[in-house]
Amino acid sequence: MEAPETKPRLLIVASGGGHWVQMGRLRPAFEGFDTAYVSVHQDYADELPGRRYYTVADMTRFNFQKIFVLAPQLIRILLIERPKVVITTGAAPGLVAIALAKILLGAKTIWIDSIANCERMSSSGMQARRFADQWLTQWPELSGADGPKYWGAVL
Repeated sequence: MEAPETKPRLLIVASGGGHWVQMGRLRPAFEGFDTAYVSVHQDYADELPGRRYYTVADMTRFNFQKIFVLAPQLIRILLIERPKVVITTGAAPGLVAIALAKILLGAKTIWIDSIANCERMSSSGMQARRFADQWLTQWPELSGADGPKYWGAVL
C-alpha cells in the first residue's frame, strides 16, 4: 500500500498593512501547498476562508518587550504546523518567525523585504540575512553578489 501524498507545509508570516497586502499578492504562488498564515490582526482571517490562520502580537522595534508574548505564540504555531518552509514579507514578527523556524525546526526560510524599502533594506531585513535561506529585495539596485537577491517585485 502506498503512503498518501502529502503537500509540503508552508507558514506564511506578515505584519499588518503593506506587509500583509504584499503577501496577499503572492498568495497564488502558494496554491498546491498545505499553507497556514500568521499576522497581527484577527480580521485578516476573513480574507482566507477555509485556511488555517493565527494571530500574534504586533511587536516592533518601538515595543520590543512584546517579544516575550510573540515568541511563545510563534513557538506554539511552529510546533503545531511543523512547516518545511517559512516565508515572510516582514516586519518584526516575520523576523522572529524565521529565526525560530530555522533554530527549532531547521525549516527553510525566505525573507522578502518590503517594496517600500527602495533605498536600503529595512532594519528587520538586514537582521533577517542571518536566518534566511533566501534573502530577497524587490529593488534590483539593492541586490548584490553577497545579497540580497532580486527575483522581481510583488507590486
